[in-house]
Amino acid sequence: MTQPPHDEPTAADPEELREQVEQTRAELGQTVEALAAKADVKARTQEKAAEVKEQAAAKATDVKEQATAKAAEVKEQATAKAAELKEQTALKAGELKAKAAELAHQAQDKLADPVKEKAALAAEQARTKAGQAGQLWQDKAPEPVRQKTAQGAQLARDNRKALLVATGVAVVAWLAFRRKG
Repeated sequence: MTQPPHDEPTAADPEELREQVEQTRAELGQTVEALAAKADVKARTQEKAAEVKEQAAAKATDVKEQATAKAAEVKEQATAKAAELKEQTALKAGELKAKAAELAHQAQDKLADPVKEKAALAAEQARTKAGQAGQLWQDKAPEPVRQKTAQGAQLARDNRKALLVATGVAVVAWLAFRRKG
């Protein structure tokens, strides 16, 4: 027979021996279950996959929240910049209009009365010719071209002051150069 291990006392009676056997069986069963769990690669892989999946979902949620916050921040900055640029553009346009009006008045003040009268007459003739050309255009032009022209005319009407000032300056300059030549 085999010798019992040295660290365990030998049983004095059969009942004690049975208890030792049962305890050894229970310990052996737990050891076998632990070894089986370690050897069950599929179950361990599934556990690890579930753990990684949870971590990935949490990370995705964090990244999504950060992206949403950053997008809101960028949108806010873009809106502020657009408003700033719009304001600067309006100020610059106002300054340019004022400067053009000032230059037109200065040019008018420096012109002699006959030149002013000729400019007024030329402007009237230009209006008449423009009216005639417009009527001819309405009669002869195809519909899509007329629509585009109407859009351009509306744009001109919307910016009438700037166009009138520019036209006045151009006519005065033309007349002044013509007078010198």
